[in-house]
Amino acid sequence: MKTLVIVPTYNEIENIERIIETVLAKAEDIEILVLDDNSPDGTALRVKFMQSSEPRLHLIERPGKMGLGSAYVTGFKYALQNGYEYIMEMDADFSHNPEDVPRLIEAAKKYDLVIGSRYCNGVNIINWPFKRLLISYFASKYVRVITGMPIKDPTGGFKCFNRKVLESIDLDKILSDGYAFQIEMNFRSWVKGFRIKEIPIVFTERLNGVSKMSRHIVWEAAWMVWHLQLLKLLRLIR
Repeated sequence: MKTLVIVPTYNEIENIERIIETVLAKAEDIEILVLDDNSPDGTALRVKFMQSSEPRLHLIERPGKMGLGSAYVTGFKYALQNGYEYIMEMDADFSHNPEDVPRLIEAAKKYDLVIGSRYCNGVNIINWPFKRLLISYFASKYVRVITGMPIKDPTGGFKCFNRKVLESIDLDKILSDGYAFQIEMNFRSWVKGFRIKEIPIVFTERLNGVSKMSRHIVWEAAWMVWHLQLLKLLRLIR
């Protein structure tokens, strides 16, 4: 069964070639879709060059920085239109270990949504400042308390969906970007009763490039959980 690994990029020229080669080497039925937001560093040009010798590599170029959530929604629609059974989210910067890709795919054969979790087996994060680690850890607790979701790492961005999950969600109604997007996708999947499984991963902070974290992303996640819970109470999410 075909798997599509969706990799959003903005200025990932230092990582993109190696991440593509490493992930594609894991299995012959894995393909990659790069969604590039008009990176000025030439990320998309590098991907195009690699496409000439790699039929499993796909590229969608967008006109500018349009947000992580909209990038993944574009990728999800591409995956559904092109017959992929498993659809993965993955960062380009090696914070998500390519060695874990087969583990997530294998777990997705038994579960509907598999989350590579930083917190389901202790705290497994390398090279984060202590303040950022605390914010992330307690944000995860906050989301769990407010929404009721039994997910220890609701903001994690390394995950694998069975296509039936994405088929059941109206992707045009997704409200959020950033960490809030991850929370919202988990919430919508959970409310619909899909089987969710967290498997432990080790998350390593990027060595090359610049983090896309911002204060806006944090605040969006903070209020989004209340919005989602209200929509659930009003039966607008079910």
